[in-house]
Amino acid sequence: MSKALHQLEERFTYGDYRIWPDAERWELIEGVAYDMSPAPSRSHQGLITEFILQFGVHLQDKPCRIYAAPFDVRLPDGNENDDDISTVVQPDLVVVCDRKKLDEKGCKGAPDLVIEILSPSTASKDLHEKFRLYERAGVREYWIVHPQDRTVMVFRQEGELFGRPDMFDEEGRIEVPLLGELIIDLKRIFSRL
Repeated sequence: MSKALHQLEERFTYGDYRIWPDAERWELIEGVAYDMSPAPSRSHQGLITEFILQFGVHLQDKPCRIYAAPFDVRLPDGNENDDDISTVVQPDLVVVCDRKKLDEKGCKGAPDLVIEILSPSTASKDLHEKFRLYERAGVREYWIVHPQDRTVMVFRQEGELFGRPDMFDEEGRIEVPLLGELIIDLKRIFSRL
């Protein structure tokens, strides 16, 4: 599990986060800082690469864009200034269709689709804290990739909550109606392992 850095009586904000050393990777969830070290494994990066290839080819000439970590997603609680935002995450992959949410710092507001690839150091946070965070923020689809099991759970918004997940194994194909005619071939994804 990634280590949390707690401060007594004070929460961290994006204003604090922006002045931390560039060589370190952190996420803030409701003011609590989580160390993102160590860097993802080679197989983790291979999965990300294949997702980018499949999504990227489909999204050419479309308004939606895909981004890979490190890419800051700022999730404000309301209308606070950037420096006062207490939640900044770096999902493995995000798809953003509303270009008004994009700026040179990353994304401000909920991406349309988030993919997290589980690793031993982040699995608990991805399955619990980030699940609740993405649900509350209004992420339309949240995919959790289990490299060891070669499975993907796809949660889709139903009202204000995620519905029951659709489960896919390494032979599956995920239709993504959110993005038109896109179908993700998991056999190709998991061949990167």
